[in-house]
Amino acid sequence: MSENHPHVLIFPYPAQGHMLPLLDFTHQLVNNGVAITILVTPKNLPILDPLLSRNPSIKTLVLPFPSHPSIPAGVENVKDLPANGFRSMMYNLGKQRDPILEWFRNHPSPPSAIISDMFLGFTHEIATQLGIRRYVFSTSGALALSVVYSLWRAMPKRKNPNDENENFHFPNIPNSPKFPFWQLSPIYRSYVEGDPSSEFIRECYLADIASHGIVFNTFMELENVYLDHLMKDLGHNRIWSVGPVLPPGEDDVSGKSNRGGSSSVLASEILAWLDKCEDHSVVYVCFGSQAVLTNKQMEELAIALDKSGVKFILSAKRATKGHASNDYGVIPSWFEEKVAGRGLVVRDWAPQVLILKHQAIGAFLTHCGWNSTLESLIAGVPMLTWPMGADQFANANLLVDEHEVAIRACEGAQTVPNSDELANLLAEAVQGNNVEERRLRASELRKVAINGIKEGGNSFKDLAAFIKKLREEATKIEV
Repeated sequence: MSENHPHVLIFPYPAQGHMLPLLDFTHQLVNNGVAITILVTPKNLPILDPLLSRNPSIKTLVLPFPSHPSIPAGVENVKDLPANGFRSMMYNLGKQRDPILEWFRNHPSPPSAIISDMFLGFTHEIATQLGIRRYVFSTSGALALSVVYSLWRAMPKRKNPNDENENFHFPNIPNSPKFPFWQLSPIYRSYVEGDPSSEFIRECYLADIASHGIVFNTFMELENVYLDHLMKDLGHNRIWSVGPVLPPGEDDVSGKSNRGGSSSVLASEILAWLDKCEDHSVVYVCFGSQAVLTNKQMEELAIALDKSGVKFILSAKRATKGHASNDYGVIPSWFEEKVAGRGLVVRDWAPQVLILKHQAIGAFLTHCGWNSTLESLIAGVPMLTWPMGADQFANANLLVDEHEVAIRACEGAQTVPNSDELANLLAEAVQGNNVEERRLRASELRKVAINGIKEGGNSFKDLAAFIKKLREEATKIEV
């Protein structure tokens, strides 16, 4: 490609929370003159529609989805699998190595760089074989990734293999985080030495560490110490924090309510309902695109919402193909009628960015997924944390202990909350003693985040520096 238009292969990992931020970042690259090819499998192609309709210059590389014994036929996205589907998906996508190499070798003007998700470390080897750079796109924050990289490098084990509560301490990471074993990355916890899938996944993480650089969907003021730590830890400064990466045109309140899925309630109806509520009076409850509550958890949550007396929107995901549907995702039959008027229930997908930005929202009960965390911060909404897995325990610590914009509500994917305690926390989140302080801190972080992506801000500068790097690489390769 010409010096002004480097060509990049974008390879997102097929999970909602991973695809959407990388596609939003891709939109920014296109806006800055980068030529793009996006690699997906056939069933994930529709997720690209909003991006492709805005940017018709983007090319797609659609490779068939390899079959895997533990992934049901027809499923190509982790959102249709239970939480343990991540391992199979990571291993399975590794089978695309040869088709990708073949595509590169037959392309008249192949990409000069690969930007791929943090779960697709095997693409580093492809880039090395082709003599180009691979960049990691991290959909987790810098604290969470510091912990994960530390785990896969050092491979610490439990002293007592049956003790789920044994603490793992990370003294080399700023603020010396520590977590009980059950809160560590489930992909790490399920590692079995010698098992081909486990060894492949470990190699993927080590390849991430060896890759040329990392682009983070985070911002300097939120995770400064962890970004600095990673530069020291990795021995280079090729780390760019470009977040929060926002959906293009996200100020359009008509709202792309089908972004990432379809909802049981129209965005316009949700907004009309919120318009009738007082400022900061509504608690929004959502656990992301992956987590499905057990029926027992759902029941206690419903009782807590009922007892709390607060206004709320509950977004609840139904059981996926891999869940025993009679044990998961069922809202108690009495609930909706009892809370009618005070609460709104949305099944499957809620237009979260639109909801959080509404002035009626006073707090967000969240699983602390990184996208939800950033969306809440950019809306200036304080949180109630219920981390369930993956990077969420680290994210909760960042929000509660370091930035004091959240209070702890519950912990763990199987933990059933006490409905009385949760009801009190829900009420406290919108009308308690420290609400104003949390709201003020959240609003400060919001300002900083928004200023960061504006011209002259830290994230804006990092994006410009990254694009300059892509241009330099492309020129070298051409020469």
